[in-house]
Amino acid sequence: MTWDDAPHPVFPPLGPLSLLRVFVKGGAMLSLIFGGLVVLLLVRLVEQPLCGGRRPVTPHITVFVCRNALRLLGLRRLVRGTPMDGAGAVVANHVSWLDIFALNACRRVYFVSKSEVAGWPGIGWLARATGTVFIRRDRREARTQTDLLQQRLAVGHELLFFPEGTSTDGRRVLPFKSSLFASFLAEGTPSDLRVQPVTLSYHAPEGAPAAFYGWWGDQSAGTHMVAMLAAARHGTVEVIFHPPLEVAAFADRKALARRAEAIVRAGLEGSGVPMLEASEA
Repeated sequence: MTWDDAPHPVFPPLGPLSLLRVFVKGGAMLSLIFGGLVVLLLVRLVEQPLCGGRRPVTPHITVFVCRNALRLLGLRRLVRGTPMDGAGAVVANHVSWLDIFALNACRRVYFVSKSEVAGWPGIGWLARATGTVFIRRDRREARTQTDLLQQRLAVGHELLFFPEGTSTDGRRVLPFKSSLFASFLAEGTPSDLRVQPVTLSYHAPEGAPAAFYGWWGDQSAGTHMVAMLAAARHGTVEVIFHPPLEVAAFADRKALARRAEAIVRAGLEGSGVPMLEASEA
């Protein structure tokens, strides 16, 4: 699914200074990311036989890399609320590839992603190394998918997914799809499981369009990354952690999805981001 219901911001042509920023910032971020990957893989050689799936050390490397990647880019991070402790699920609105850095910079989480991502050059390697859970969008594999998620929860992992199913321009929250929520209500899931809604609110730099950080439709990741690296100034990403929801308090997955969606949307509306009117959305 790809959302494509708004025109993309027009990024200015790349001049000499913009190209210099792309090469300097891009080189620094790539060195940080792949240097961190090497360290992570070396640590994992010891962590895996000693700790199995629990991963008590390597997620800290991911947090360090993501925090410093945002610093190198120049995107400030503002955290509101308190991340929950222990195993559970985190659900957030999806704006762009920057979400991965913003969320991983706040705490140790493991993303739930479509299986196709595992085969993407570069990104797939990083995702596998950092413990991403890959699932196939096939109803026939619903039980297998649930078993996989329950195994990760059993070793204390906090799983994160984007229920909208696609990224947007950051000015709205699309309806949450309830399919993945079913895994957290299935038999065998801990009765005290919690789901924490999180709102990602991107504030564009002064003079830039409100949808500056959004990445959606047919826009390529490379084009968007270059535009972010080339920007002379950056704004702020606000990460709002809302109080967790007790899964046992909901009758079914649809009720849980609707409640999480309403909380995330209210967080975006209250963050000061220029939202679209209902008639525009």
